[in-house]
Amino acid sequence: MLDFYRVASLFTPEEMQVRAAARAFLEAEAAPHVADWWERGLFPRHLVPKLGELGMIGANMPVEHGGGGASNAAHGLIMYELERIDSGLRSFASVQTGLIMYPILAYGSDSQVRRYLPGVARGDLVGCFALTEHDGGSDPAAMSATARRDGGHYVIDGAKMWISYGNIADFALVWARGETGIMGFIVPAGTPGLAANPVKRKMSLRASDTSELVFDGARVPASHRLPGAEGLSAPLSCLTQARYGIAWGALGALEAVYSEALEFSASRVTFGKPIAARQLVQAKLVKMLGDHTRGLLMAWRLARLKDEGALDYSQVSLAKRDNVRAALEGARAARDILGGPGITLDHAAIRHMLNMETVDTYEGTYDVHTLIVGRKLTGHQALG
Repeated sequence: MLDFYRVASLFTPEEMQVRAAARAFLEAEAAPHVADWWERGLFPRHLVPKLGELGMIGANMPVEHGGGGASNAAHGLIMYELERIDSGLRSFASVQTGLIMYPILAYGSDSQVRRYLPGVARGDLVGCFALTEHDGGSDPAAMSATARRDGGHYVIDGAKMWISYGNIADFALVWARGETGIMGFIVPAGTPGLAANPVKRKMSLRASDTSELVFDGARVPASHRLPGAEGLSAPLSCLTQARYGIAWGALGALEAVYSEALEFSASRVTFGKPIAARQLVQAKLVKMLGDHTRGLLMAWRLARLKDEGALDYSQVSLAKRDNVRAALEGARAARDILGGPGITLDHAAIRHMLNMETVDTYEGTYDVHTLIVGRKLTGHQALG
């Protein structure tokens, strides 16, 4: 792991063992193939059971519910290693852990917890988190999807957009406006009235499945409602969990592009010497390293605060905002250092750069997170 300030000494031996095992597996099973998956627009579904077997899904969830019982730093280091290979891999594990397992554990019934969490952790079940709508984006309070009570069932109508893994999911965790406000529901795939439409022609996160979900009178038993989810605070709390993982994962992508650019600059010779000897190239590399170092220290501190139950959502917003933007800018700088070869999938920089365009936008844009932190500092709401 890139570690200029020896931050590894702050992690426990168990946490570092988790990181090393994740890297070894991903280097063997994913790194040789990821450019092809990305180019072909394929999510490597065959890896999901292996991710579950290795404890890379739900690592920080309770053991009694199928999770790994690991620290939040261990979970973060897994996200780091997954995104060092590709954002699509981190996105999958992040969604399953923070947006599926967490809300069912936090807001679901005992039977829902028993039914879904162990299967998701093993990789036997895949869920998707259906919150964002075509016109919603950063304003989930404006959602138009509805859930109407009809006897012992709820009938869901509306559409959700940019839903990761909607076409391969065994069930969707759907948020809709009901009689008491925003509610959450578990909607199994194949439910009549639910259609999943793939989002095509993507130029980012291509090694990931992205869907539109359309609900046209989709009918689910009332027992499929998450009984503890009342109001918008429930789905927003899930986003905090996922954003935490993103703050770690982005640093893995930044390491990948930095390492590639550093190696290339040492071997690429112009005007009689390697471009690594050029001042402007060195400035780009130092900027990447500095951003990574600050981000890693921030992520480590977030993990310890999360373990202590002292984490504030605005702290996660700052880390997501800064670390993802640093990774995006680092990928752009790396592609620049690579010159012409940098536009091909023979190198990782262009793939990470394009992926980071999405990661910089989803789970709250850079500007939205700026205003979340600004509200925390000033007490004044500038959103809306």
